[in-house]
Amino acid sequence: MEWQELTDLTRGQDFVVERVRLAGSGIVVEGEFEPPQLARLGADDQVFVAAFLRSHGSIKAMERIFGVSYPTVKARLNRIAERLEFVDVDPAPTGADVLDRLQRGEIGVQEALDELERS
Repeated sequence: MEWQELTDLTRGQDFVVERVRLAGSGIVVEGEFEPPQLARLGADDQVFVAAFLRSHGSIKAMERIFGVSYPTVKARLNRIAERLEFVDVDPAPTGADVLDRLQRGEIGVQEALDELERS
């Protein structure tokens, strides 16, 4: 079964993957795995996101590709964005991170205190 068939089957309902087989190796992993956020989108939205990325985020290109207006592209992007959780790729350092950097000599005491105060 392909992702598109799976997302069509689930019709937007949450689902859990319980078995993963690595192609070509025969290795099987069983457990409860939450699919990535993008895989939980419907097939049409996945195609839309892929097109947006391939067009380097150009709304003008999206207008041309899908034959729709600027407000339509923006509305769809906003609707999709509301379904996705924000993933912070640069989270604030934890106290332990700051202390580790201080111990390694990467930062001074005052900088460590400033960072701890901000977090």
